[in-house]
Amino acid sequence: MPKIRTHRGTAKRVKVSANGVVQHRHQFSGCGHIMSKRTRKRKRKFRKDMPVFSGDLKRLAPTIPYLV
Repeated sequence: MPKIRTHRGTAKRVKVSANGVVQHRHQFSGCGHIMSKRTRKRKRKFRKDMPVFSGDLKRLAPTIPYLV
């Protein structure tokens, strides 16, 4: 039986925490374009990782078999 390949694009964007929660970066975390209109509080929240929603996790799980 061959090994299942991990989708490298998904693996670079997702990480598993110590508690087993799959996390991804916030939507606007890496973008610095027109950030002046966003509040400091909102920009600060962009820095943190978010847990992946359960519906999205069902879609992502086959692409990252050894991380989940």
